[in-house]
Amino acid sequence: MAKKPKKQKKSEKQKKQQVRADKEDVVVAEKHATAQRQAAPKEKLDRKEYEKKLRELQGELCALQEWVKAKGEKIIIVFEGRDAAGKGGIIKRLTERVSPRTFRTVALPAPSEREKSQMYIQRYIPHFPAAGEVVIFDRSWYNRGGVERVMGFCTDQEYETFLRLCPNFEREIINFGIRLVKYWVDVSQEEQERRFKARINDPVRQWKLSPMDIESFRRWWDYSKAYDEIFRVTDTDFAPWYVVPSNDKRRARLNCIDHFLSVIPYEKIPVDMPTLPKRQRKPRDVGHERLYRSFVPSKY
Repeated sequence: MAKKPKKQKKSEKQKKQQVRADKEDVVVAEKHATAQRQAAPKEKLDRKEYEKKLRELQGELCALQEWVKAKGEKIIIVFEGRDAAGKGGIIKRLTERVSPRTFRTVALPAPSEREKSQMYIQRYIPHFPAAGEVVIFDRSWYNRGGVERVMGFCTDQEYETFLRLCPNFEREIINFGIRLVKYWVDVSQEEQERRFKARINDPVRQWKLSPMDIESFRRWWDYSKAYDEIFRVTDTDFAPWYVVPSNDKRRARLNCIDHFLSVIPYEKIPVDMPTLPKRQRKPRDVGHERLYRSFVPSKY
């Protein structure tokens, strides 16, 4: 009778690796549990209360803007997450009261043939901030770990190279003096389906539904697996992911802006309020009637 092969004992290194992996799994599970608790349904936020708080937060964003310009700060905000999760709505509220010269939004289209031949990260670097700028990436280099991985737009080797290099790349961004803040906007299956159907039936929002969005709806669990791998590798101490539960859009917007303000150590810069000077006197050679030739019809 043949002897059973002896089980090989794990080395001390393997044991330590297993303990480390178990700890990481516990941390991930705790983060998912926290996100689920935060996403639990609450009483609907009153519109007046929402708009009042939003205005207060946007006032603070204006103060942050002056600090960024005065101190020459460089900030990158990355927004990733599920389709129809509400990234665009958060970005709109982040930017609607500040200067587009300071807060720039970057939403790159599919890469051209020339860009496909470049080093992958190359197309993103030209959009990075200079001193006194905040750049918001509406989707980012994480496309490689998400849609490109799930839809087969990149090879296994390209994908593995991305995961291996991404943490080091982000470390170098921070070492260069850029503040990097990463947000993951999450939504439930039921709420995503409701939003997709609302877009299908709304002519002013149908443009938001691309073939990729429809496919992401079908392949929910393929994307879930890809996103879990992104978190496992790139949720680092120096560049962590912050999850924004967004089943409630109003709360998601307020929570995200409030959190962004809390992680940037800005100070209010004193501003000298200008006073309006007296208007110049009307010259004699200027008539009362303006020589306008064409007007927009007053239909409304």
